[in-house]
Amino acid sequence: MKEIFVDIRRCVGCKSCELACRVEHSRSKNLFAALYENPLPRRRVFVEYGDGKKVPLQCRHCCEAPCVDACMSGAMKWDSETNLVVHDREICVGCWMCVMVCPFGVIGREQDSRVAIKCDRCYERDEPACVEACPTGALLF
Repeated sequence: MKEIFVDIRRCVGCKSCELACRVEHSRSKNLFAALYENPLPRRRVFVEYGDGKKVPLQCRHCCEAPCVDACMSGAMKWDSETNLVVHDREICVGCWMCVMVCPFGVIGREQDSRVAIKCDRCYERDEPACVEACPTGALLF
């Protein structure tokens, strides 16, 4: 299974990965059109700053995922075919237990629809949008 690795020495905190993630998860798949969508597309990768370093964070798709164990509705599941933790927004009840137990703090909340959102590693693409958009090569797939 391929993973997304982060070389923090190369990350300059430009947030290109965040922007690419929002566009990829927009209805239009176009930067300028996405700016006018309602609701605005949400990012699933977060560039955090700490101790003088910038670090892009996204779901690590843990083999023993706490979010899957904590999900009372079964919306978070381990997909053995793709080896990804997938989220079914249709059955998500918005309890956000997954948000509370995620050790990386990368599961977000959609306030309007009361569902959790997380990185899906752009499973329909050959390479995740965040990796493809990184101008310094800090993200590797």
